[in-house]
Amino acid sequence: MMSSEQRTVTLFGYDVNATRVIVTTLGLILGVTGMVHGFFEVLQGNTPTEGILVDAIGPEHQRWLYGGESAITLIPNFFITGIVTMCISVLVILWTLFFIHKTYGSSVFLVLNILSFLTGGGVFQVVTFTLTWAFSTRINSSLEWWKNQLSAKLRQQIKNFWLPFTILGVILYAIVQDIAIFGVVPGISDPEMILNVVFLLLFFSLGCFILAFICGFAYEIERKSAK
Repeated sequence: MMSSEQRTVTLFGYDVNATRVIVTTLGLILGVTGMVHGFFEVLQGNTPTEGILVDAIGPEHQRWLYGGESAITLIPNFFITGIVTMCISVLVILWTLFFIHKTYGSSVFLVLNILSFLTGGGVFQVVTFTLTWAFSTRINSSLEWWKNQLSAKLRQQIKNFWLPFTILGVILYAIVQDIAIFGVVPGISDPEMILNVVFLLLFFSLGCFILAFICGFAYEIERKSAK
């Protein structure tokens, strides 16, 4: 039986791979936001994009000055690029759920997200999927480098915070997406200020996920050593 110092947090009663859970969470976020972009692109109908850099949300559906959700697409038609984006987003979700931990899981994940980026999935997603891909390569890693960087005492102190940081990151990211689309921030009406809030919350959200990964690595090291 484990001592009180060896106990690690479980998720719904199961001993889990924290790194995979965080990566999967971010992968689902990427898939959903990609589908949102694709949905609004489809709403623009069978019309030409007239360029590589486009607004996923057309003028008739924009709710505020910066509510266009910038995207890059190599497909010169909004309806087609929207369909392609949504199909790739479904693949991102399925791959993240079932195959991200496999031998080539991280590589395929990166390719799918690059394809999404090039077909209307959103400009700012590149930061999120690059971060997610980088940490996904550590899912089956021995984490020796992190073990040397994180002392045993520090690992014990932070190992159980990976889940709270993940949840907080998801909440902040959801708020970012809501504001980015609707442009509603209580007490603020200036579009420039609202845009600053979006970037600030996005920064904090990604920061929470980075902290979640670090705590998750501590959890993983302790989990494996306790077996």
